Parts: sequence; structure tokens; C-alpha cells
Amino acid sequence: MKELDAIAKKYKKAAARLKEVLAKPKTAERRDSAIKRFEITFDLAWKLTKEFLLKQKGVRCDSPKDCFREAYRASLIKYDKYWLVMIDIRNQAVHTYSEKFADSLYKKLPDILKKFKELEQNLT
Repeated sequence: MKELDAIAKKYKKAAARLKEVLAKPKTAERRDSAIKRFEITFDLAWKLTKEFLLKQKGVRCDSPKDCFREAYRASLIKYDKYWLVMIDIRNQAVHTYSEKFADSLYKKLPDILKKFKELEQNLT
């Protein structure tokens, strides 16, 4: 349980930091910071889901897609393909260096934050 609690604490902090930067007026630096915070929060989201499923449900998953699918099955999150879309968004964010993509992603972050908050409420 210690590991689950540690990941949950990091996840909550990362989600709060993402919320914090999104509450401020947009600048290029804040946009870039928000995108990085999204990447970190997403990585912690799937790791938290993975650990929760293993410790609380006895379910093993080894990738973000597997973990979010299992989270649906376990009713930890509502069925929503957007979690799977977020995997692609996160992968693109890590490998795409374009102002156009960054601006597009930044606009999606408030909706993504809502998904992160839903996960936080269900797993912590």
C-alpha cells in the first residue's frame, strides 16, 4: 500500500499543478509548462491506475491502454474513449515540436484535467 499511496500523492500534486498553470493567463511559457505538466500527470495517472488495479482488484496491466481498459471494466472510470485518445495525445506531445500542435493541445487541457480529477476522485 505504501507504493500506491506514494503514487497517489504524486498524482494529486501533479494534477493540482496542472490546474494551477491553467488558471493563469496563457503565455508561451505557461503553455509549454502546462503541456509538460500534462505529460507528467498522464504518466502518473496510468501508473496510479496500474498500481490500484493490482493492489485493490488483483488485476495486472502493463501498458496505459491495458490499464485504462481494465479501469473501465472495474468501473473505476466511466466508459470514455477519451482516455485512449489521451494516450495518443501524450505520445504526440512528447515527440512533436510544433507551435500549432502545442496551441491545439493547450486548448484541450481543461477537458483533460476534468478526466484527471475524475480519476483522482475514484482512486484516492
